[in-house]
Formats: sequence, structure tokens, C-alpha cells
Amino acid sequence: MKRVNKLPLTSQCHHWTRLGEVPWNLQKYWQQRFTIFPYYNEGIYMTPDAWFGVTPEPVANQIARDLSSIISTSKTTVIDLFAGVGANAIGLALATAEDGSTPRWEKVIAVELDAPTLACAQHNASLHGVADNIIWVLGDSFKFLDTLLNSPENLEDDLQVDVESTALFASPPWGGPGYSTDDIFDLNTMEPYNLDQLHGAYRRMDHALYLPRTSDLRQISKLVPDGSKIDVVQYCIEGASKAMVAYLPATRDEDEDTHMES
Repeated sequence: MKRVNKLPLTSQCHHWTRLGEVPWNLQKYWQQRFTIFPYYNEGIYMTPDAWFGVTPEPVANQIARDLSSIISTSKTTVIDLFAGVGANAIGLALATAEDGSTPRWEKVIAVELDAPTLACAQHNASLHGVADNIIWVLGDSFKFLDTLLNSPENLEDDLQVDVESTALFASPPWGGPGYSTDDIFDLNTMEPYNLDQLHGAYRRMDHALYLPRTSDLRQISKLVPDGSKIDVVQYCIEGASKAMVAYLPATRDEDEDTHMES
């Protein structure tokens, strides 16, 4: 787990310009490339796996605006825990404060486990002019958070952020049965990380979870501290829902104990 300034694009990083270059199982995604990245032709790079999970740029930008307004302005650092090829981190880095003249976030940290994917993210952020406005971390986001919470002295100085003024954004993988076909998706079956694992890791900070559009709202509601209300937003492109985001407040230990007893 380390901060990286610039990773080189590798053979796993692609900017395909013709359908014949694209593996057959990715062709339908590539044909939607301008919906995913409107400026794809400017030189956007992707890894093959990234096509399955990337947040479309218009959605990422709207999420960044919503996160900026829903999360308290006392939160000045945001961590993108599954940076992928950069769509969400770019949106967060581009977000402005209410006056429109200053960045909403003093610090944007993007964590990604796969080096070629992170190289694509850095390259794509450079096309948007914000690569230097993001702190890039190569490593496992759960280990990063554990270190931040329990032994921050083991992190580089600019990664030792104040937990109380930090918010989290997570767009985890959605593997497992049924997420694309079930009328109501059971978040306890989501792989490789289910809802309890994610919330357990993130609960000490305000966090936003990017989830399948059919996610079970009853399971999400069980995470809400008593007496609180949360925002759950469906994000659509061309009239079709792509995903939902649940914006969850930090949970105090006593709130967690109450839920465990109920």
C-alpha cells in the first residue's frame, strides 16, 4: 500500500478505436463508450475488467454534486475506495463548493488495488486536468482504512487525514448471483464484499455506497442510526436506472449496539 505519483500505461490498458479490436464479450460496452465517457475519443484508457464496473461519467458527475451537498461541509476530505479507471475520483476532484469558485474538497484520495487500472485512472484524470488534484494510492482499500483508523503513523503525512472531517465513497464490485436479474437484490449475497462487510468497515465515517439499482432497501434501512433519515438516490441515463447510491451517516458505537440488540 503506497502513494504513487504516476504509473505507466501497460499492455492491459487500452484505447480501442475500432470494433474489431474489442474482445467479443466487451463489444456491447464499447458500443456505449460515449455514454460511459462522452470524451472517449480524447484518449480515455480502460482495462478489460473496467468495462464491467465503471461508473458512467455523467452519473459520476451527478453523484459528486450530490455527495458535495448531502455530506456536511465540515467534511473536507473524501476517499474513493474503489477508484477503478477514475470516473468517480475525477468527478469528486471537479466538484466545486456552493459559490462555484473553489473546489468542494480540500483533499481527494483515490485507492485502487490493480496497478494497470490505477494507471488508466491517472491518465484519464490528466485528460480532465485533475490528475494532480488527486492523491493516488495503490493498495487494498480495507487495509488502507484499517491503517488510517488504527495506526495512521504508518501512512505518509498527506494520507494521515482527520477521520472526523473525512467522508467515504465506495463503488465495490457487484459479483454474485442475481444482481442484474433479481427484482430485489439481496445485498447479503453480494460478492466479494456484502453489505455488512462494507458498512462494518466504513461506519465510523459518513459514507456513500454505490449499489445495484434493485438493492433491497430494507437491508439498507437497518444500517440507519435510530431517529435518522438518509438519502437513497437512483441514477439514470436516458431514462434507465443504472445504480442507486445510499448516503449513510457515521454510526456511533452506541448506535451500533442498539441495532445489534434489536
